[in-house]
Order: sequence, then C-alpha cells, then structure tokens
Amino acid sequence: MPERIPEQRQSFASRFLKPQYVMVYATVGIFILIYIYGAVRFGSIGFTTLRTFINMFKDNAYYGISAVGMTLVLITGGIDLSVASVACLTGMIVAYGTTVLGFHPAVCMLVALIVGVGLGVLQGAAIHYLNVPPFITTLAGNFLARGVCSLISRESISVSHPMIDALAGWKWYFKKYVDGEWVKIKPIAFINVNLFVFIVMIIIGTIILQKTKFGRNIYAIGGNEQSAKLMGLPVAKTKIMVYGFNGLCSVIAGFAYLLEVKSGWNLALNGGELEAITCAVIGGTLLTGGVGYMVGTLFGVLLKSVIPALITFNGNLLSWWGKIATGGLLALFIVIQRIVVTTSERNKSKKKEAT
Repeated sequence: MPERIPEQRQSFASRFLKPQYVMVYATVGIFILIYIYGAVRFGSIGFTTLRTFINMFKDNAYYGISAVGMTLVLITGGIDLSVASVACLTGMIVAYGTTVLGFHPAVCMLVALIVGVGLGVLQGAAIHYLNVPPFITTLAGNFLARGVCSLISRESISVSHPMIDALAGWKWYFKKYVDGEWVKIKPIAFINVNLFVFIVMIIIGTIILQKTKFGRNIYAIGGNEQSAKLMGLPVAKTKIMVYGFNGLCSVIAGFAYLLEVKSGWNLALNGGELEAITCAVIGGTLLTGGVGYMVGTLFGVLLKSVIPALITFNGNLLSWWGKIATGGLLALFIVIQRIVVTTSERNKSKKKEAT
C-alpha cells in the first residue's frame, strides 16, 4: 500500500496540471495579481469594497451572458459574429413593439426569442449541412440582424412600461445583522436582475458542459469532428443546438442591455461580439476548439472588468487605455494558448514514441 502513494500523488498532479486547465489557472492568477495591485494602490479609496467588486460583474453582465453561449460555440471549433446584432435586434423588437405598437413586453420578448433562436438554428444548419465556414455564415447573420434593426428604426426608442420598470428597478441588497436587525452594508451593494441572470446562465452553462451528454458531445466535436462522426455522435444535432443556445443567450443579453438603458437603438452594442469572444478567450477557451470552461469565462469577464475599474480609480488615464490593456491581455492569452497546445502535442508525440 505505501508503494502506491507516490503513484496516486503523481496521478493527482497529472490530472490537476492537465493542459486544458492551464489557461484557466492563468486567468485566475492574472486576475488575482491585478486585483492585489488595485487593492494596494487604491484600497484606501474603496477599491476593495464589496460594491466595487459587484459592480465589476454588473457593468458587463450582458457581455457575460453572451459569452456563455459563445464559449459553447468556440468549444465546437466555431465562432459567432452575430451575437451583438441579435442582442441589438432584441432590444429593438421589444422597444418598438412596446412603445410604438402597444404590445406587452412579454409578447415582444417571445417574438425576439423566436427570431434569435431561429437565426441561431439556421446558422448552425448552414454551417453543418452547407459546409459554409462559421465566420462567413455568422457574418451574414450579423449584417442581416443589424440591417433589420435599421429597418425598424434609425432613432432611439425609449421604453416605459410597468414590467420593464419593475425588472430594471429590482435590487437585492447585501445586509448584515446589527443589534437585532438586518441593515444594509456600507457602501451599499446590491444584485440586480442582470447580474442574477448572468450568474444563473453561468451555472446552466457549467451543468451543460460538465454534467450532460450534450456537453460531452460538444467537447468531442471540438476535439476532432471527424472522430466524433466515426463514433456515431449526433454532430449535426449538436452543432445546431449549440448555435440555437447561443442565439438564446444573445436574446437574453439584449434584454439585459434593454433593462440597463431602457431604450432600443439600431447601433447599440456595436462590436459587442468581440467583447463576448474576448471574455471567453481570456477565460481559457481555445479558439481551435475542444477546450473551455464556464469558470474560466466567469473570470474572463472579471479580468476584463477590473482594468476599467483601475483606470476609473486612477482618475488620470483616458478610458482608451482600457481597450489597449484588454488587447494586450487577449494577445497574451493567445500566446499562452499556442504554447500550451504545442507543449501538449509534443508530450503526446513523446508518449507515442515511448510506447
């Protein structure tokens, strides 16, 4: 029995240090380092408060929701450039339907859901059955959805409805127990609908990837689609469902953005597809497919959010430095991905040669 302990330790270490986990470790590690820097530099003026930390989630919740669906798409080896346009179209449908046509927002949301998921399913079918590259297919979807937004209206449409106001105004405050009663902590911190939905979507995405056959099929297709076909896996069904789910995430993200600004605009979330891709890639999802985790995407959103927070607390830097820093981080993680993939392939080759 004692002789087997080193083997067990080695086995645990090998599982813990799997190449697909390295990117997630890098994301978490870099976030911790940047957060510690912010805590040391700006801790005295509120950087370490719970409100600041929660705001990092809230400010990018709609991008995070979209990144959940994008993570699944990237794991299959695909990409979706239509997510921001579908989210914008959702806002336009709800705003126009509610304000101009007088429909209930729930009805408008149902229409937006059918449109968004339907477009995702059509894109997935075109990618698989017509063998059109995902980049071209979803770029066409991007132009289509954005064009429809402009057809609906080129002006911003404000939304005023009791349901929208109630959802936008809902807040769950963090409290502490003091002298026999619960009081709000200071400075006041709260969770709104957008942040709550983002957390729920992260949990749903995690369950899909880690606990379902559908999730295992996603990883298998991203790892080697040809092998997945030979194994008899439902490649077509899985791809179509992934793009349909991504369409669902885009619709939810669009509604979250609508609650944030209470209006629909045909140019809203312009470039948002790159924000969602950035969150997923920084979170450790491989652009080549087969590797990705929701916890990585969660920290990708956090890492992308902490940089603007540092710039805000600094007060002397222009907001464009946030874009520059995010671009640098994205380039860094692409390099890390390349190193990890190359190292993994070399190790596999050595093992084959040894056997």
